[in-house]
Amino acid sequence: MGCAACVARVENTLKACKGVSGVSVSLASNTAQVDYDSDQTTPALLQQAVRDAGYDLLVDGTDEEADSEAEMARQDAYKSLQKDTVIACVLAALVMLISMGFKDFPGKGFVLWGLATPVVFWCGRRFFKAGFSAVRHGSANMDTLVALSVSISYLFSVFNLLFPHVWTSEGLEAHLYFESATMIVAFILIGRLLEERAKHSTTAAIRKLMGLQGKHTTARPGETLLVKPGERFGVDGVVIDGTSYVDESMLTGEPVPALKQAGAKVFAGTINQNGALSVQVEKVNGDTLLSGIIRMVRDAQGSKAPIQKTVDRIAAVFVPVIIGLSVLTFLIWLICGEFTLGLLAMVTVLVIACPCSLGLATPTAIIAGIGNGASKGILIKDAESLQIARKIDAIVMDKTGTLTEGKPSVVESVWDPLITTEDDPKNLNLRDVLYSLEHRSDHPLAIAVCDSLRGCEDLPVDDFEAILGKGIAGTVRGTRYYVGNLDLLSEILGDLPEATNPMVADSIRPWMDAGYTVTLLFDKVKVYAVLALSDDLKDTSIQAVKGLLAKGIDIHMLTGDNEVAARHIASVAGIPNVRAHVLPQDKAEYVKQLQAAGKRVAMVGDGINDSAALAQADLGIAMGQGSDIAIDTAQVTIVSSDLSKIGDLIRLSKRTVRIVRENLFWAFIYNLLAVPIAAGVLYPFTGFLLNPIVAAACMALSSVCVVTNSLRLRK
Repeated sequence: MGCAACVARVENTLKACKGVSGVSVSLASNTAQVDYDSDQTTPALLQQAVRDAGYDLLVDGTDEEADSEAEMARQDAYKSLQKDTVIACVLAALVMLISMGFKDFPGKGFVLWGLATPVVFWCGRRFFKAGFSAVRHGSANMDTLVALSVSISYLFSVFNLLFPHVWTSEGLEAHLYFESATMIVAFILIGRLLEERAKHSTTAAIRKLMGLQGKHTTARPGETLLVKPGERFGVDGVVIDGTSYVDESMLTGEPVPALKQAGAKVFAGTINQNGALSVQVEKVNGDTLLSGIIRMVRDAQGSKAPIQKTVDRIAAVFVPVIIGLSVLTFLIWLICGEFTLGLLAMVTVLVIACPCSLGLATPTAIIAGIGNGASKGILIKDAESLQIARKIDAIVMDKTGTLTEGKPSVVESVWDPLITTEDDPKNLNLRDVLYSLEHRSDHPLAIAVCDSLRGCEDLPVDDFEAILGKGIAGTVRGTRYYVGNLDLLSEILGDLPEATNPMVADSIRPWMDAGYTVTLLFDKVKVYAVLALSDDLKDTSIQAVKGLLAKGIDIHMLTGDNEVAARHIASVAGIPNVRAHVLPQDKAEYVKQLQAAGKRVAMVGDGINDSAALAQADLGIAMGQGSDIAIDTAQVTIVSSDLSKIGDLIRLSKRTVRIVRENLFWAFIYNLLAVPIAAGVLYPFTGFLLNPIVAAACMALSSVCVVTNSLRLRK
């Protein structure tokens, strides 16, 4: 599908099929979602209906097979388009150079003819195929006007080259317009190439999500699988034997691995870290939680109706009107007995109404706007995203990695100054003890503690033990030390810290109330240190939230973290709306609820768990330091992960849309004024009849004006 007119035709074709109750066709992802009664129709019948309308529909096989076939077709089409664009640009430049830069020489016209022919009939073949196919099926689109303009300019030039006496006998000059035909093809191909590059990002996200499903997709429910350390789960199931930490960040977005023991659930796409697990299979393939996320991403992408570009909407009327005016012009001149002048005026109308300025009005502004955004570290994937950003009035933000840095760190600590042991009369630095123990663990919290103790001495540790879900233990110079949470403390000491060390106990309750993770260093006698770990807010988050709220935008924070931590972060950041313990599907549903309330929603996230919500939102914004899936699913990526760039994006969107509207205004004003003059309305009063070469120059000038106006966006 090439434009909004194509989307409308495919939708109407499918809606007309018996048994179809709902259709949603997406230009961005080239997909159609159809609700139908299987007793009244079949995918094969729907496919035939679409083919009869001049398009094609892939329905055979699984989603994965259809995606693979569609991707191969897309790659072939893109390579062909890329090749045609390069050839057209090179040859069109040569035609323009020879036509405008060289004086007449013998055979000049035939040289131009030879260069223009492959541009028109080879590089521009897609316009003729799609344009005349639309006419054959009773409709018209931008391809129709492009094909008609190119063919008229080309054929009229060939006629003038071979039969110049038809005009010279009337005292007129037989002009050639090969440069118009070739430049039209080159400009439109460039726009198509840029559009195809942007559209491909949607299928890339689906392919990467499918790549997370692991290797156990042939298993059946009820079977038992052994998942070794480092392997990715390919099924949803229940642990029946073994203990290990599992990285579920792709689902929860939280950096801390989850402890999995007998009875715990595991999900496809998550990664087993450090222990073998025997898992009883519950769900496989399309029934897994990950598959559900994939479907949500696909549905969200497909359900978002593309913003129909102004040019495409008006083109449905513009094309037949221009064709009708050109024919009417010829008939009026013919009635007046002026066949030659009538033919000249008809061609002039078609040449001057060439859609170059209309075709350039939007893409040049979008290219300039996207380039401006890139210079600010804002990567915008398509024109639709840049257009809609100005309308956003609600922003939903993930917590971890979006508002916060995305990695835990030690924020507070309370220590006993030093201890002594019977085995070592010298003072033993508590920090060295803690560092030595944590240095032997690869847990994210242990890494954060070690980062806070840089420069400490790594002491020998005997009998090191990882106590899964609770902490670690090891013997340093004859004393057994423990590092872990309150559950481990209670297990070893049997008492809360109040009975062992009131000084450190006084810090625990406030830190827990603030949503921090508490880690303690102790032995079998007393607690020696308490540390609070937190994922800090980014330096720019508070100011960014304040600026967005000042613009009247509602801010919402969703997180899989606990309620206390979530509300603490929201309070510090100044976010009024917060929801904790949120799963990926809950995030997408929350976005839907805001949309149902009439909001234009932007989702800001960085993890795979945000991908469904990113796709569901009117505008998905990914953090540059986030996962590839989030970046591929979102329409905008902020390279620096700085939330203040969202305000820049909204301002850029407003400027770009204003420039686009100015371009379209001048393009249409040009046509409204130029077409009547080209038709000869001034001839009865002044004897002035616009020459086609002047019409071509006017067409080129209109394009230059549009491009120049768009370049203002670079400043």
